[in-house]
Amino acid sequence: MRFYKTCIYCKNELKGRTDKKFCDPQCKSAYQYQQAKEKPERFYNIVDNQLKLNRKILKEYNKGGKVIVRSSMLTQEGFNPNFFTHYWKNTKGDVYLFVYEYGFLKRVEHGVHKYVLIKWQDYMVQK
Repeated sequence: MRFYKTCIYCKNELKGRTDKKFCDPQCKSAYQYQQAKEKPERFYNIVDNQLKLNRKILKEYNKGGKVIVRSSMLTQEGFNPNFFTHYWKNTKGDVYLFVYEYGFLKRVEHGVHKYVLIKWQDYMVQK
C-alpha cells in the first residue's frame, strides 16, 4: 500500500518513498530559506552585518588615506561607532578605533562633531 502525501512547500502530491517531504530539491531549498527568514536574526549576524556596513562606509569616505568628515554624514549612512574590531593608540594618546583596516577618531571642532578617518599602516603594529 502506498501513502500519498503533499509537499511541505508547494502542496503538490508526492510520489515515491513514503517518508518523502518535498517533491524536488528546489522546494526543499525554498522551504529552508523561508524558515530561516522567519527566525529572529542571531546576535552574531547583527554584529557582523554592522561591522561590514561600518567598513563599507569608512572605505567610501576615506579615499585619500586621511580625511576629516562630519559625524552626521556617517551616521546618516548607518555608521555605528560602537562596533569596531580593534584600536590603536598613537604617541599623542589619541585612540583610533578600527573596523578591519579603516580607523576613525571622534573629534569636536568649533562645536561640530567630526571623525578623523585613517587607513591602517605598517608602523601601527602593536608590540
